[in-house]
Amino acid sequence: MGNCLGPSAQVDNAQTSQNTSGASKVSSKNGQSTSPSSLTVSTFSKKSVDSLPTPRSEGEILASPNLKSFSFNELKNATRNFRPDSLLGEGGFGYVFKGWIDEQTFAAARPGSGMVVAVKKLKPEGYQGHKEWLTEVNYLGQLYHPNLVKLIGYCLDGDYRLLVYEFMPKGSLENHLFRRGPQPLSWAIRIKVAIGAARGLSFLHDAESQVIYRDFKASNILLDADFNAKLSDFGLAKAGPTGDRTHVSTQVIGTQGYAAPEYVATGRLSAKSDVYSFGVVLLELLSGRRALDKTKVGLEQNLVDWAKPYLGDKRKLFRIMDTKLEGQYPQKGAFMAASLALQCLNLEAKARPRMAEVLATLEQIQAPKETKYSQSEQQTLPSPVRSSPMRSHPSPLRSHPSPMRNRPSPLNLTPRGSPLPSRRSPRVR
Repeated sequence: MGNCLGPSAQVDNAQTSQNTSGASKVSSKNGQSTSPSSLTVSTFSKKSVDSLPTPRSEGEILASPNLKSFSFNELKNATRNFRPDSLLGEGGFGYVFKGWIDEQTFAAARPGSGMVVAVKKLKPEGYQGHKEWLTEVNYLGQLYHPNLVKLIGYCLDGDYRLLVYEFMPKGSLENHLFRRGPQPLSWAIRIKVAIGAARGLSFLHDAESQVIYRDFKASNILLDADFNAKLSDFGLAKAGPTGDRTHVSTQVIGTQGYAAPEYVATGRLSAKSDVYSFGVVLLELLSGRRALDKTKVGLEQNLVDWAKPYLGDKRKLFRIMDTKLEGQYPQKGAFMAASLALQCLNLEAKARPRMAEVLATLEQIQAPKETKYSQSEQQTLPSPVRSSPMRSHPSPLRSHPSPMRNRPSPLNLTPRGSPLPSRRSPRVR
């Protein structure tokens, strides 16, 4: 869920946010009616036959043949009565629990048997909780892509609102980048994650009935067992403009530090707003720093403001690169990624690239065409194992072309659909 980013509204910073396993992020402030509502959202699919969105009522959304309607008792049994040791995480939306269901019948199963799922339980007092819950059911009940988290079903039982997702074992990108404990992500994995997330956004933007994600951030990118990235939490998703319109005007909701400046200032939302947010996350992948970090001093509190002057300078780029990479990344690839981030962060929305173009550049970084390397770039050789490219110290091997150069990049992997949990960033109002 999200908070408003209005000019006079109080804003939560992304540093204190946490998200797990499909949990949403919002500050719970207002009570919310549980009476049936009519939400006008749109139908989207790969093979949409209509050029205009089709409004759907709540009843039509919940009647989706692609989703299982669970009773509260079924999910209570699946999560062992929502026991504390089943808790995966907490966000403004509510709590996320680990559960088990039968793969065929979707009935509750014993722990350790059947299929593992992530069950998100809405707080009754959640801000605009029901509306965003219904929006997520609508979109994920119809959209299918390897880089979108799979929604298995939902529960609308009295005052209870729950969502059941595929389980994403590696958690969120936010956890891996910013929390102590997990092993630092290699360069190879970072680019793989960026590509997966870009594929998900590109799919949404290029659908015949365009979808604007509106809340792209590290805590909403979930990772499966093989570090394939999937977008989660569609509670703020919005139908894109139709006809000759270039944007849609809407209430400003999102997360401070990730939201595009023109959207925050005017409420005008477009696919290029998502591109800006992608640029922020790409910068987080490069630097290992949060979009907003109040523990820093001065300019360094805002990642974009601090890093921008270095992104276009090959000689100074190392100053913003994540020290946890320990220099083990290709200089040329890092500069290409930094230049791409700079394009995505252009203050002029029209000048930003389309997500399809962003994806093409990232794929080029992952599997660069064979070219003649400069002497300095020859220090970065692909590793024979599935690990990140590393810069080696000068050695006699430099005078002889390495046979590794003719092999395909170990990073050129095809993402497979698999689910995951994550922790949250506070959205801003």
